[in-house]
Amino acid sequence: MIIADQVLEGRDAILAAAGHHPYVRHALARDEVPRGWRRDDAVGWLLPAEHGPRGGAIGAPGPAVEVFADLVARGALRPGQWLHLPRLDPAALPNRLAVARHDEWDFLWSAAAPPRQPDEERVVRLTGADHPALTALIDEAFPSTTSRPGDPRIVDWYGIRDGDRIVACGADRSRGDIGFLAGLTVAPDRRGRGLGAALTAAMTRALLARHDTVALGVYSVNVGAIRLYRRLGFTGALARSSVHLA
Repeated sequence: MIIADQVLEGRDAILAAAGHHPYVRHALARDEVPRGWRRDDAVGWLLPAEHGPRGGAIGAPGPAVEVFADLVARGALRPGQWLHLPRLDPAALPNRLAVARHDEWDFLWSAAAPPRQPDEERVVRLTGADHPALTALIDEAFPSTTSRPGDPRIVDWYGIRDGDRIVACGADRSRGDIGFLAGLTVAPDRRGRGLGAALTAAMTRALLARHDTVALGVYSVNVGAIRLYRRLGFTGALARSSVHLA
């Protein structure tokens, strides 16, 4: 049982408490039945799904950490699960949560079509026949990504071809009410030619045909990518900390 100031039952209640924030609209899938809470200036939730993070929160980091620490103590969370939390100071965690890994990233979003980019017309939707070429590109260009062919969270793959080779790719991992771009990468020998901008713009345009908002996640240290995404209209931003429970 979640012990908190206010228990929130179901997606609609959590969205209302969070002001229908784009991040929460993305985090909560329509077919899931999450359980949430509101404590002070934080709104959080636990997800029943096996894929993806076990829980998350927006708002003040202190109350969020307090509630999740209580849930760990009660056995509602277990080692190896991920939590997506408001940006917090890692030094504040050891006394509350045992964490094996701590990542800092930004959730960016846009509700407007991006400026048209050169080579955008080269971006195509890929098929299952392209999975071997996609895997080869990802292994070379972005081996740490969690978006790979066969991942059930992926709706579609998009890419740019050069002959028989795929030189740029990205995954449509839309969830909830929000279009979501993931795993965006360009072959190392083709970087600096605008292919990343073309891929991002074309995918954003495609997803805006089905969603009122498109978002993506980017590590906070990747200032070059953040600069590109802002140029393409991703001006909404929410700082996040993801923790892997030890």
